[in-house]
Amino acid sequence: MTKRDIHFESQGLNCAGSLYLPRADDKRPVIVMAHGLGCIKEMRLDAFAEEFCKAGYACLLFDYRYFGASEGEPRQLLDIESEIKDWKAAIAYARNIEEVDNEKIILWGSSFSGGHVLRLAATDATISAVVSQCPFTDGISSTMKLNLVSSVKLGTLAAWDLVGSKIGRSPVYVKSAGKRSEAALMTGPDCEDGYFNLIPDGDAKERFQNKVAARFALQIMRSAPGKSVSKIKCPVLFCICDNDSVAPANKTYEYATKAQKGVIKRYPMGHFDVYVGKGFTTAVHDQLQFLEEKVPASSSTSK
Repeated sequence: MTKRDIHFESQGLNCAGSLYLPRADDKRPVIVMAHGLGCIKEMRLDAFAEEFCKAGYACLLFDYRYFGASEGEPRQLLDIESEIKDWKAAIAYARNIEEVDNEKIILWGSSFSGGHVLRLAATDATISAVVSQCPFTDGISSTMKLNLVSSVKLGTLAAWDLVGSKIGRSPVYVKSAGKRSEAALMTGPDCEDGYFNLIPDGDAKERFQNKVAARFALQIMRSAPGKSVSKIKCPVLFCICDNDSVAPANKTYEYATKAQKGVIKRYPMGHFDVYVGKGFTTAVHDQLQFLEEKVPASSSTSK
């Protein structure tokens, strides 16, 4: 396989990405991938991409504006509609990559982006397949996972940050992952350790920060990408973690059963277990099995 750095424009900003290409004589399907809440592409997305590429799929990974190697100020500003626009720009870029089969676009999302890919596929009938891993599907259900102290702290800081943004103040930040009762977006017992276990070594580590602008907390309650599932025309694989402390499994399963061409896999593990170790191995196996059935890569790949 080969890997090269790429950039594409999204609303005037350069988004940074990585393109993985399998060694092959023909053009292959391309999997467009981006991470979850506050994460950058080096936080184990590259590990998934390498496995997919070995199996014959091209992969396009990217960082959202305001995060990682991508442009945008202020830094660490998480905004749902901006991320959706970045996804659309990435898909448009993938459709123009000379080395891939531009008619076979697969969307892969995990955690917060697991909800994004559901929403995107519901409005784009040209998408060939979707993999939605431990997806965020319902803001109210996820918010209920926070304890009262964290909720009050988050709400107060979010309101202060939003008001400040209207008069030009610098963002007020909260942790992406923290301990119980901290002002953090994820405070489950496994969240801080699980989140930090994804942090890469090397130069990419310097681009990661465990914080986002607090105003994002006000968007969560209103977001329910799971409601779009019934509109998706292509096959969708839902990888649901039964012990998920971030994206409640039962609500995700409820939405997943409404998919027209849904495949559901459930795992007795937590939200972050699917990125590493046995959980990672199991998830990759199931995802490749799904992809090879729904959008097969040519058997001529040289691994």
